[in-house]
Amino acid sequence: MNDRTSPPLIVVGVDGSEASRAALRWAARQAELTGAQLRPVQAWRLPTTYGMPADYSDTDFEKQTRDNLRRTVEETLGEHPDLPVDPRVVEGHPAAVLTDTAREADLLVVGSHGHGAFAGMLLGSVSHHCVHHATCPVLVVRAGNA
Repeated sequence: MNDRTSPPLIVVGVDGSEASRAALRWAARQAELTGAQLRPVQAWRLPTTYGMPADYSDTDFEKQTRDNLRRTVEETLGEHPDLPVDPRVVEGHPAAVLTDTAREADLLVVGSHGHGAFAGMLLGSVSHHCVHHATCPVLVVRAGNA
């Protein structure tokens, strides 16, 4: 958790999906209400699929992820121009990246696509991991609910 000598910190997971955009919108409104700093975080991993160009490097993929995050933040937060935002791109599995980044946060906000095993368990694997492993409170936002 934050040490209270600095403004509260809200970490929000971003992957470009509508669910993550809904989470980002919700987190931005909460940051404005509480005077918190907003830290959108997008994880990246080099895909292990065939068909990638041989000269495509980790640096290329990280840059593409950074560009995607910047674009998503600009498009989603256009109505919050004065909000302090500190976007981060981190290599690793999204669930681990978010729980690690949220260690210094006051709140972690994640989106959920709602693809659970059955109707009563509508959390995705990343949001499920965050709820059970984050050291701060976690808010799960469904697409269309922000």
